Amino acid sequence: MPGFCIFHTEINKKTLIMRKLHWLFMAVCLAVMPVLQSCDDNDGYSIGDFTPPLWATVRVTGNAFYLDCDVWGTLWPVNTDLGWYEPVDGKRVITMFNPLSDGFDGYDHAVKLLSLQDVLTKEVETLTPETEEEFGNDPVLIFKGDIGISGGYMNIVFMQNLPSKTKHRISLVRPQDDADLYGEDGYIHLELRYNNYEDLTGLRDYGAVSYNLNSLDVTSETKGMKLKLNSEVNGEVELVFDIVAADDNTKDVRNLDLSKMRLK
Repeated sequence: MPGFCIFHTEINKKTLIMRKLHWLFMAVCLAVMPVLQSCDDNDGYSIGDFTPPLWATVRVTGNAFYLDCDVWGTLWPVNTDLGWYEPVDGKRVITMFNPLSDGFDGYDHAVKLLSLQDVLTKEVETLTPETEEEFGNDPVLIFKGDIGISGGYMNIVFMQNLPSKTKHRISLVRPQDDADLYGEDGYIHLELRYNNYEDLTGLRDYGAVSYNLNSLDVTSETKGMKLKLNSEVNGEVELVFDIVAADDNTKDVRNLDLSKMRLK
């Protein structure tokens, strides 16, 4: 899947006020985080080196698993205390790790995982008259820059208005007709749909979802992707993602706590 980058978003700037704690966190991390050695540095890594939160995909092999990180490539975890984790092949995660060595037994790096958090992982679904009601189109609060595409996935972080009982549904949908999906403008046309089932508590916490884009047919003539969504702040908006030559288009993510997320 070619890389994408955000070309334009229309999320209102005033919502950025809510992110002051995030920027403070990042500033502190930059102040205390040792500079990671490059992959070509023969001096290796220090036990104190650690990465910021990064997107990765779980790959199961036999009775073990490794991570395919959007930035660092394949990672073999050497932890001996991961018995609690139940890997699911293709599951997206947000991880932080201590790189230990390069070129380890056929993997790009050997690492010690410092944190590993599963993220709801879904496929692109088809919007039809029959599924319109189930997908819904309720507004969702997404901060500017919190939608990114990397590793063949669309990654979305948002502020969920938590439900009391019913899990909310968040879906990335495509038109039923291929002619509408692959528009004459050279862009792939998708929609983000949200159904809160009218179950809202007014309590907010982070939600995250990652969509597998590999079912989409991207050719040399594809200019990028256009995404429609119903913003709590701006109403119906369309975001544009342009294809670029670079292959690293991950969006920095905060160290999220997704334990209160209620999504399907």
